[in-house]
Amino acid sequence: MGRVRPISLPDVAYGTTAVRPDWQDLPKRLQRAISTRLGAPVTFARSAGGGFTRAFAAVLRTESGLGAFVKAAALKDPTSEWYAREAAITAALPEAVDAARPLWTMVDAGHFVLCLELVDGHVPALPWDPAELTAALAAWSTAADALARPSGDLLAVGIPTLPEILRSEMSWWSEVAAGREPMPRTAQRTVAPAHLADLAGLERALPPLAADSSLLHGDLRIDNVLIGRDGRARLCDWTWPCLGAPWFDTVTLLVSAFASGLDADAYLEPWDAPAEGVDGALAALAGYWLVRADGGPSSASPHSRQHQRFSGEQALAWLASRRGW
Repeated sequence: MGRVRPISLPDVAYGTTAVRPDWQDLPKRLQRAISTRLGAPVTFARSAGGGFTRAFAAVLRTESGLGAFVKAAALKDPTSEWYAREAAITAALPEAVDAARPLWTMVDAGHFVLCLELVDGHVPALPWDPAELTAALAAWSTAADALARPSGDLLAVGIPTLPEILRSEMSWWSEVAAGREPMPRTAQRTVAPAHLADLAGLERALPPLAADSSLLHGDLRIDNVLIGRDGRARLCDWTWPCLGAPWFDTVTLLVSAFASGLDADAYLEPWDAPAEGVDGALAALAGYWLVRADGGPSSASPHSRQHQRFSGEQALAWLASRRGW
């Protein structure tokens, strides 16, 4: 599928959004503990460039040649709980889900440490290469089939439903329309002010359309995809799964395909998503991202606000294209 519209790119590439501590920034005791668990001294470390947290995440290689992807966060940092949750979820994913599995976890030097299998790959660049987008969608399609009936081990982690999340965290246009929130400054020069009632209505109608018992990734962005040397895509960062309709994750991922000038609707067609559900998803995503982008500086990454604004503007532009606004 070729380019069908002009390409829009974020100010900062998704592979370079993270601001993280380096290996040498970790407490010496923690370095020794990780090296001991890996079985040999660490001789190479490369911090992950993608993502929006400030916690440690890096490719490590030891003197013996072993490679692993290691995440670490101080126990007082909420990110440590996210890493523990990711460990529990990835350990319980079905074999058909193409994702790195945890090798071990530990607590030492006041930190939680998660060691994952090393995936030799790269974060896709924007604009999307159609072959890499196809690989990412194929990986998600296979995963979605495998997660249609999530196991008891997965559900035991505590998985919210997508409709709950939509009502509690992604109903911002409804809040603006009711006068409880101001129109975000990031949306004032978009189609949002002229179509606020439509956006709020789409948002309100979405929860029942997105309801399902399937397990979703919940955060299926381009920077949570790795393309291996074999061309296969792996899905990373399984921290925020929820129960809902799989097409919602597909819409989330395809916002960046729309920005890449690709025919996002054609890529979405095999997922049999209801038209009003897709429009509702784009409205909810745009509202969520644009409101967050209007916040102050983020403690997660200096680039998170521009990512949110870019994503919100592209979701809104895709919605406007679909509805002829």
